Amino acid sequence: MPREYDPKAALLSINTIKTLAMDAVQKANSGHPGTPMGLAEIAFEIWTGYLRYDPKDPHWIGRDRFVLSNGHASMLLYSMLHLAGFDLPLKELENFRQWDSKTPGHPESHMTVGVETTTGPLGQGVGNAVGFALAAKLHQARFGEPFKDVHVYAICGDGDLMEGVSGEASSIAGHLGLDNLIVFYDDNKITIEGETSLAYSEDAGKRYEAYGWFVQHIDGHDRAQIRAAIDRARAEKGKPSFIVARTHIANGAPNAHDTAEAHGAPLGEEEIAATKKALGWDYPKFTVPDEVRALFAQRAADNTAEHQAWNTRYDAWRKANEAQAKQLDSFLAKEVPADLYEQLQKALPEKEDATRNISNAIQQTVAKLVPSLIGGSADLAPSTKTLIKGSAGVAKGQFEGRNMHFGIREHGMGAVCNGMALFGGIIPYGATFLIFSDYMRPSVRLSALMEQQALWIYTHDSVMLGEDGPTHQPIEQNFALRLIPNLFLVRPADALETAAAWALALQRRKGPTAFALSRQKLPKIARDANFDPKNVLRGLYTAQEATGGKPDVILVASGSELHLATGARERLEKAGRKVRVVSAFCLEAFHAQDAAYREALLPHGVKKVSIEAGRSEPWRAILGDDSLNLGIDRFGASAPDKVLAEKFGLTVDAVTKSVEGWLK
Repeated sequence: MPREYDPKAALLSINTIKTLAMDAVQKANSGHPGTPMGLAEIAFEIWTGYLRYDPKDPHWIGRDRFVLSNGHASMLLYSMLHLAGFDLPLKELENFRQWDSKTPGHPESHMTVGVETTTGPLGQGVGNAVGFALAAKLHQARFGEPFKDVHVYAICGDGDLMEGVSGEASSIAGHLGLDNLIVFYDDNKITIEGETSLAYSEDAGKRYEAYGWFVQHIDGHDRAQIRAAIDRARAEKGKPSFIVARTHIANGAPNAHDTAEAHGAPLGEEEIAATKKALGWDYPKFTVPDEVRALFAQRAADNTAEHQAWNTRYDAWRKANEAQAKQLDSFLAKEVPADLYEQLQKALPEKEDATRNISNAIQQTVAKLVPSLIGGSADLAPSTKTLIKGSAGVAKGQFEGRNMHFGIREHGMGAVCNGMALFGGIIPYGATFLIFSDYMRPSVRLSALMEQQALWIYTHDSVMLGEDGPTHQPIEQNFALRLIPNLFLVRPADALETAAAWALALQRRKGPTAFALSRQKLPKIARDANFDPKNVLRGLYTAQEATGGKPDVILVASGSELHLATGARERLEKAGRKVRVVSAFCLEAFHAQDAAYREALLPHGVKKVSIEAGRSEPWRAILGDDSLNLGIDRFGASAPDKVLAEKFGLTVDAVTKSVEGWLK
């Protein structure tokens, strides 16, 4: 049962949350004061009565998670973190939205201690919360005691529910029966443009009932109703909980109450003064009264006792379950063998095949070596070839397996995977066709922004997928993904490079990796006798060196086009040209190499040709204005892959003729 606090101290705490939001937004002359004011009672009850946290050990694995999906209300979260004793001094709240502060406009998980996930793009936080709850279930099924009482509390708003990603993720949560997830819906009926009725008239509660959630309706300013709703939600088994809380934006403000203007602009000094007078607030700006400090100190003492009790149970569990404890340590460390690449090279399939098939064969070895790898596909596993063989599927009440079935929900899949990564102890992967990376691009971008290790496995990576035609044939997607900072795109040409792709992705701890794998079979690349496989990990490397000295031309090709470069080289060298073939396995890894390596591989003054079945123009910025760039700068067409190769000039004959003509 939650502690009963002195009513006066509780009300003073709620008003402190409101005034901190007003003062910070006003000082910054930027931000969203109304929503934190409207959510103050809900946040107070969650944080002082239910949420298990320890500011002295913010990464305690047995803690609950709190997600503020409507991240524009960031001052609500910053106020709670400060009051709860996290490393967020009052001066940081005073520097709200300023350069180099720990209180940016929207919460950033990689910047501020206690912020569990980056929220800003609406709906993403709901998806992350589902991922947190799912990860807790996955760990509980494997390890039991350390995770058996982990709950996820989230707050979302109208904007979150209007964005489709939240619906996709919520549908997954209902299907899986994630009863450790409690989401409050801030039903304040206001958006930036005005009342929600301008564009939103559905019954959100009924929608969530249809998703399979346990739904309640409460007054979001009534503390007793809030507590009762949480208690009922925690008691509900087999369903996540959705609490529709009728609130009022800028609650307590005489004139800004229930106005759209209070959503995204400072209230103004006069309205703040009037609001503080109405609240009976007679303190200087950015003040936390002693009674409020004392109340949160009581909560800290409760949480310290809870953490200590958990530690006692955890220590006993470790002693009684040494093998499980060792495995848990491996999960939490996301352990990957130091010689993973070497081990994968020993397990390479012999026959020529599509890299999607080769990847699946390699994935089976990876799964044995890296037990924290868990993921699935957006209903495309038979095509993306991403099932872990011998492992069960994850389903309601069955969380022991490793194969997720995300359904046809790419965007939700991405947000859920990000939540799984953020929870800790899981390296998640999500798979679909490369063209549908567009459906989940915001989630992919956020995985890079949050520096999370997530694997995005994309197949059908070019027009050579064939008859499905231009709607399914990626043209701009390779470079669209390459433009995302901190995302590595690997486009392997054969089995060796596919092994390198897995090794690179699993050893990257501070960012995601996207795979671009072929549908069509690819020949094995014949590399030079003195070739060192470790060079693949450098991103670009020499696959075949020019015969007889400095090259006349360098052919730079990626993935399924590398064999075109090696075929053209053979013919060009017979015609007297000296040709180096460079594999563009991963541009991002190459950019991280030192200048000497980059210059030696692609020296200035040597003619260069790029070959990639996609947009050609971006290669000019990499290889120089005087380069020849062979690719596809229009949408594709429906036809067999060999016909498409002929029509788009991506055959050995066509590439050879283009290079010969250009060199003359």
